[in-house]
Amino acid sequence: MSDQSVADQGLGKALRTHHVEMIAIGGIIGAGLFAGSGAAIAAIGPASLISYGLAGILVMLVMRMLGEIAANQPHQGSFVDYIRLALGQKAGFISGWLYWYVWVIVIAIEAIIGAQLLSAWIPLPADWLGCALLAVLTGVNIASTRSFGELEFLLSSVKVAAILVFVVILGSHVLGVAGPAIGIDNLFVHGGFAPKGGLAILTGVTTVIFSMIGAEIVTVAASESPDPARVIGSMTSRLIVRVALFYILSVGLILCVVPWSAIVPGTSPFATALAALDIPGAATVMNAVILVAVLSALNSGIYVTSRILYRLSTFGEAPQFLVKTGRRHVPVGAVLVSTLFAYGALIASIASPGVVFVFLVNASGALSLMLYGLIGISQIRLRRQMDARGALCALPMWLFPGLSYFTIAAILTVLGSMLFAPDLASQLYTSLLALVVAGVACLLHGLSAKRRALREAGQEGSIAR
Repeated sequence: MSDQSVADQGLGKALRTHHVEMIAIGGIIGAGLFAGSGAAIAAIGPASLISYGLAGILVMLVMRMLGEIAANQPHQGSFVDYIRLALGQKAGFISGWLYWYVWVIVIAIEAIIGAQLLSAWIPLPADWLGCALLAVLTGVNIASTRSFGELEFLLSSVKVAAILVFVVILGSHVLGVAGPAIGIDNLFVHGGFAPKGGLAILTGVTTVIFSMIGAEIVTVAASESPDPARVIGSMTSRLIVRVALFYILSVGLILCVVPWSAIVPGTSPFATALAALDIPGAATVMNAVILVAVLSALNSGIYVTSRILYRLSTFGEAPQFLVKTGRRHVPVGAVLVSTLFAYGALIASIASPGVVFVFLVNASGALSLMLYGLIGISQIRLRRQMDARGALCALPMWLFPGLSYFTIAAILTVLGSMLFAPDLASQLYTSLLALVVAGVACLLHGLSAKRRALREAGQEGSIAR
């Protein structure tokens, strides 16, 4: 069932351009920015701005390659389908299942964070609250694709508005509009701009890039919009502006207001900066914003895992009952199965937080970067095929092929640098193990398909005789 018209017959076109654009923004802005940026600042210092800039450029280049493929292959679906088209069925099988796994773990992590935030306001056990969050957002995704899109539009709008307000408040104090100018002195005192040295800036790219990964969701969501190629193309051209605003500007203002040495990992630097300005209720406001970011990630995670599982089933690489869609063109079975596995990961976090759940999280740590590398290889291969046919390339990758090869080399460099950070090295090793497991599953699936084909051929032969 690999024919494209068959593969797409169950899904509708309920998402509009504004939905898809906000879904992509929501993929970029998560709890990793609002809460996780504190760890990067503490590890790198003010030079973390350079780390964020380098990571943002790398993500932008990957998205540009996706934009080129989407513009020239407008009916292929998500980036996993691009990989399948360029590198074959096995690559599609492996990348699809690995991407599904990454997001199942993300769902569980975000449910845990959301439950911890809610427990401060609702006197119920955190595991109950985590399950409740999953159940509510599962219901939203089952209701209709439009309901998912509208909720994600709302949640992402709140995140964007929160960052804009934050930038205005801090910017007015830094520039002296709201009182004595704070200036940029904090960027260069307390050990200087790069107190941990130049190597920390490079290894810091490895840390911060994981908070930016997620923009590729746009390729999944765009397949359920009327004009996927145009939507993806417009997103890639505007990505760098949003990265600059959301990450570099907001983190830069934080570093101007608060000395980097005062940032404590595990606490939101956004809340720390607002508290330093004596903004009342800063911690409560930021916890609410982080909760919105968590809900957005949960909502998107359930959506993307269900669509990837649906696509895998259309190629016979997942149970066939997952192909079925409801009256509103929602793959209900895929939504429920993906959520079921997320519940399993959530239970593992409760039953064995220090062993099983840590292993599951580590095994997903570097997979997104590996998939980005496959996107780069796919773009080069598909572009070479187009050039060989003499076809005109729409939305071409900048400075091809040099910049494409540079992007792949940069991804490999980031992966290699994980070996020099003890916390990240374990993620690389376990992610490689997950890659091996997916490869073995692919081989077993291929052998099973061959045996089934031989049996069917034998049955047809006996009937013919």
